[in-house]
Amino acid sequence: MKLVIINYGAGNIKSIQFAFKRLGYDAILSNNPEEILAADKIIFPGVGEASTAMEMLIDSGIDILIPKLKQPVLGICLGMQLLCKSTEEGNTKGLGVFQTDVKRFSNDLKVPQMGWNVIKNLKSDLFKGIKENEYMYLVHSYYAEHCNETIAATDYGINYASALQHNNFYGVQFHPEKSSLAGEQILKNFLEL
Repeated sequence: MKLVIINYGAGNIKSIQFAFKRLGYDAILSNNPEEILAADKIIFPGVGEASTAMEMLIDSGIDILIPKLKQPVLGICLGMQLLCKSTEEGNTKGLGVFQTDVKRFSNDLKVPQMGWNVIKNLKSDLFKGIKENEYMYLVHSYYAEHCNETIAATDYGINYASALQHNNFYGVQFHPEKSSLAGEQILKNFLEL
């Protein structure tokens, strides 16, 4: 299986690469459109600030490519948020794959949300073998609002979409690569989609 992690300069890509290595797969880091198109499965990671990350995608031309991909794509953290219509972070227009917007958590909360929290209302083969209220590791100041594409929810001052799915696109706000055995199971499920 050819597994590509999109390398556009915004990412915790090494920890994702190691997570797949533990599952027995070598993931290639690439921003080459031909390599991305030839992949069986694609990971779209992201850590950092949305407008800067979007500029890096635009500069590399990958912003045009991603929404057209036909193979399974998994957006992680900022990667998921950039697949939405827009984000309040840096007033950034997203890639528009998921029909929802990303908002900032209220100042009444400790921001960023950092640490373990549960996911619930699980609806997708992505969560095969994962039980309701399983703990996942999160680090974020912005959240995706619920929409028809919500496949998991989390509470942090507000109930928000912690996972989304539209056709071949999946997005998770949490970090499966840092979420112990349950996170590993989610990555395994993604590879089996």
